[in-house]
Amino acid sequence: MSEYFKNINKIKFEGRNSTEPLAFKYYDPDQLIGGKTMKEHLKFALSWWHTMGGDGTDMFGVGTADKTWGESDPAARSKAKVDAAFEIMDKLSIDYFCFHDRDLSPEYGSLAETNEKLDEITDYIAEKQNETGKKCLWGTAKCFDHPRYMHGAGTSPSADVFAFTAAQIKKAIEATVKLGGNGYVFWGGREGYETLLNTDMGLELDNMARLMHMAVEYGRSIGFKGDFYIEPKPKEPTKHQYDFDTATVLGFLRKYGLEKDFKMNIEANHATLAQHAFQHELRVARVNGVFGSIDANQGDPLLGWDTDQFPTNIYDAALCMYEVLKAGGFTNGGLNFDAKARRGSFTPEDIFLSYIAGMDTFALGLRIAQKMIDDGRIDQFIADRYSSWTTGIGRDIIDGKAGFAELEKYALAKGEVSSSLSSGRQEMLESYVNNIMFSI
Repeated sequence: MSEYFKNINKIKFEGRNSTEPLAFKYYDPDQLIGGKTMKEHLKFALSWWHTMGGDGTDMFGVGTADKTWGESDPAARSKAKVDAAFEIMDKLSIDYFCFHDRDLSPEYGSLAETNEKLDEITDYIAEKQNETGKKCLWGTAKCFDHPRYMHGAGTSPSADVFAFTAAQIKKAIEATVKLGGNGYVFWGGREGYETLLNTDMGLELDNMARLMHMAVEYGRSIGFKGDFYIEPKPKEPTKHQYDFDTATVLGFLRKYGLEKDFKMNIEANHATLAQHAFQHELRVARVNGVFGSIDANQGDPLLGWDTDQFPTNIYDAALCMYEVLKAGGFTNGGLNFDAKARRGSFTPEDIFLSYIAGMDTFALGLRIAQKMIDDGRIDQFIADRYSSWTTGIGRDIIDGKAGFAELEKYALAKGEVSSSLSSGRQEMLESYVNNIMFSI
């Protein structure tokens, strides 16, 4: 087996004062935070699509990085990607990976041949997993880039395309189960519309639900015990996607009776595109019991598309990990780096530098989030602010002892209530966060 990164040694933790680019400053996998190691908390995962195949191509230019891995033959290249990916994971101490089916192995002349080639490469990955202990976090099917999916996959106006989609997803679920994945993701890249003038929205949503029910039924029948995920995104490539944000997806799941099997795979950059904060999307998922996994990246608010940058914003990472800790941590999910080095960062070394930056960012975010919880000031402020709901009329409302008649009687006797309001003290609370962050 070739060594693809001969000049890069296993990345070590050297601490915050290190000036070595190829070293962790904050990610110490064995450090205990809140009773668990960083490694247990963070569950970092390599993204097969960006890391192993993303060559810097964008809508205005061709690729700048060589991701052929020294092979021109598609089958040989798929195998070389496996060797290179496991080398990257080993040298970065990353335990998990995520995949799209066509990132592992491309399409060939027919669906039967394509499936056969996918079986060969997943067999090889399974061998590598047995040798190394690396795990699959989740899998998915790439039902958006081929021309057959130009009008959607599960929401296509063509029943033939729907059938092909189902066949592709069936195989991707089988691959996920074979590789021990505890998650399967639906991302509706083409599941949306450009104009309602040619769209039967009701039928498309019904069909998407039918497809998901089929996936759940089949997955459970072959032993998949993990979580199915939906990854919300408001737009791009379609103008309006049906999985706009977490709240929209929740309405869909509840309408079609899918809420027991599906959770959310939240991406930071998608929250930006929906004009939400990353923390907002995580909070909506958490309080509704559908927090699952995270695509760890960041977008650029000055750009209107999915830039998929490696995360370096400490504030966002801290507030993200605050929500993760409040949710009780990851179960089947983790932090998948759905991120790519910038087009101008094209060397093999840049893969490692990018991952180090992202992993250190979330390690520091974890430490800050735990300190926010341990500090207690924010939790106490919120408890005090809502204290009127723990006694008196507030408690009666929650316990169902007060209806309109009782509340009217109470309000008439009470009179004007503005004097019972207290300051929200947003600025003070934000200064608390800054104080905690910069005392690390």
